[in-house]
Amino acid sequence: MPSIRSRVAGLGVYLPEDTRSTAETERELRRRNPELVLAPGLIARLTGVKTVHLRPEGWQTSDLAVAAAKTALADSPGRIDLLIFASASQDLIEPATSHIVAAKLGLDCPVMDVKNACNSVLNAMQVADALIRSGQYRRVLIASGEQPSHAVRWQLDSREQFLRSFPGYTMSDGGAAVILEASEGECGILGSTFVAVSSNWKIGTLGTGGSMDPHAANGSHFDMDGPALQRAFLALGPDAVLGTLRELDLEWSDFDLVAIHQVALPYLTPIFERLGVADDKTIVTIEDHGNLASVTLPLQLVLAREAGTISAGSLVALIGLAGGISLGVMVLRL
Repeated sequence: MPSIRSRVAGLGVYLPEDTRSTAETERELRRRNPELVLAPGLIARLTGVKTVHLRPEGWQTSDLAVAAAKTALADSPGRIDLLIFASASQDLIEPATSHIVAAKLGLDCPVMDVKNACNSVLNAMQVADALIRSGQYRRVLIASGEQPSHAVRWQLDSREQFLRSFPGYTMSDGGAAVILEASEGECGILGSTFVAVSSNWKIGTLGTGGSMDPHAANGSHFDMDGPALQRAFLALGPDAVLGTLRELDLEWSDFDLVAIHQVALPYLTPIFERLGVADDKTIVTIEDHGNLASVTLPLQLVLAREAGTISAGSLVALIGLAGGISLGVMVLRL
């Protein structure tokens, strides 16, 4: 019997038209915090981010996911057997946001949420792949809606708080969707590896009403040590990624695209140097779109497809980096 693989059958991304430039961000920070000494252009120089996307007024994370899912469903029409909502964001703590997305799409299939910060979509693809290969489902819709703009801290009580709130000023709202379906051909997910060093979980947090702060009395704002996050990722080393390539008997020259999660532009070069991959293998999204959390990797797939960089049969690597911290790599043939 031919082996079953999970093939990417459809893609969709939604980027809100409304944007905020880093210059506008800095002006607003100065207005609200006149005592803050903020050199002009500091955010852009340190992160490479020029603009971020802002959700339409009144939209929830589910709306962002639905907008992207509609594009993916138009890209690959057909029945959906399972819906996975995969995001660092959510509409409510309960019920699972996947129910809200399914209701808005008019789907009657089983649903679940998968959450692992910026690796949520990649982990959802891992879960969907296992369920498809086990024969439980044939077509799975993975939908993400990221809305980190609500967690930006505008009112600051110290320079230290500004530095720990800094990553929030570069995060962006958006939606993404991936449809995986069973395939008996050569295309599909060829292999993946996931690792975590969970002792680093305190490096970056967003309380938002969890059991540590059930009523969000301390506010729902990003608190992150950016330099410590970079050191933690570099300390992970390249073994998980390069080991996956060795197992599949592949080299970087075999790939048409190496999509990698992007937190800040200066972080990309050290990571690519550690991996030994040429930086022209990727598409830089952080400058014009900010840090889109779990939407980042699907966006790079869509942009690469629109540019003609990838097409049917292309070999792609997806490299995810997430708070907590965790790393994932997935190799697939389109």
